[in-house]
Amino acid sequence: MPDFQPFPALRYDQGIDLPAVLAPPYDVLSERDTEQLHALSAYNITHIDVPENQDYGHAAEVLRAWIADGTLTPDDSATLSIYRLNFIDSAGTPREIVGVLGGLEVVDAPTGDRSEVAGGGSASTRRTTVLPHEQTTPKASTDRLELMRATAANTSPVWGLSLASGLAEALRDPAEFMGSIDVEGVTHTLERITDPERIAAIQQILAADDVLIADGHHRYSVSRQYRDEVRAATGRTDTRAEQTLTFVNELIDDQLSIEAIHRLYAGVSAETLRAGLETCFDLSPLTAGTAGGVTAATLGEMVTSGRMVLLWPDGSAEWMSPKPGVFDGIRNLDGLWLETALQGVQADVTYQHGLSEMVNTVANGQFTAGILIRPTSIDEIRRTAREGLLMPPKSTFFTPKLLTGWVIRPTEPVVQNDTTTSADQG
Repeated sequence: MPDFQPFPALRYDQGIDLPAVLAPPYDVLSERDTEQLHALSAYNITHIDVPENQDYGHAAEVLRAWIADGTLTPDDSATLSIYRLNFIDSAGTPREIVGVLGGLEVVDAPTGDRSEVAGGGSASTRRTTVLPHEQTTPKASTDRLELMRATAANTSPVWGLSLASGLAEALRDPAEFMGSIDVEGVTHTLERITDPERIAAIQQILAADDVLIADGHHRYSVSRQYRDEVRAATGRTDTRAEQTLTFVNELIDDQLSIEAIHRLYAGVSAETLRAGLETCFDLSPLTAGTAGGVTAATLGEMVTSGRMVLLWPDGSAEWMSPKPGVFDGIRNLDGLWLETALQGVQADVTYQHGLSEMVNTVANGQFTAGILIRPTSIDEIRRTAREGLLMPPKSTFFTPKLLTGWVIRPTEPVVQNDTTTSADQG
């Protein structure tokens, strides 16, 4: 079962201005966002995580300098960190998501038993304890691997979902307060666990069942490459490269906030796209109005009625109602339904999160049309994991996003003031 390890975390000095140094994850930052964060503080984490001109050698120098001058200090012992996110969800309900930051075992890539997309039929026996969640789109960039090689550190956490029960309850009581920050309506709070008995209890819960990678598949894959390089260089399988920085929370309804990643279609005529969709869906107009009547309430109606919405550049919109029986034997996944309906239709597909962003993007006329899909249900996520299948790419958007900079996980012993910290000995 999954190996989840505490470690002596690198953390910002307690006196630092957290809003000036923490940052959103690298993969949601635009070039302008990064420039603004660099300018915000000479100690903003993006100077390491997203270095200027992709100068990873300089990023490593910055990391070493911050350790030397005390900007970043290592824990005295191996610890875990509780990360709480408090917010109001899209339905107006107050929520708290709580998870734990630690080092999650890096396992080998799954074999053919998980290559099938989650459709009908049965799955082969699962062979891993840390499982992929969905098919991923290819990434040519090696920047995360180069950053890890240069800095010997995990700077941005993977997000994992534990199928074991009891984790949320085990994290309910507070630990040592390390800081809190409000970002766009979300309160992020970090607490440090130093008690060996509590750490062991959390490890025991996580070891009881599989962990599903929810977000950060690319980071996890890169960690596997890095682990293999360290193994080849050292001949060892007991270094810190065997784990990677991961936030894990429990896969239950009140511990997840999932939004949809909508579809945009180009490189295909409106007539061809409509014809493909009509093989599986009945199309009918929405109520006339702004953007074809599409509002936030429409998203809720999509979930309750089991329908999607087709957006056209002229502002009109149509309900997409599945034809009776057409998706029998196929998972209740909108992405999979669209792949089924448009099988054989040549089109370029891109992805967009957010209702207003979708409406505005389609209205710009750069795409033939857009389709609003429903969020994937937790039941489908759990079922897909249990049966060892993969969802189509971009099936889920987990919110809120985790901040980078709370915790840095070194993959080699930390040297501070020319001495190795006691927590790193051995």
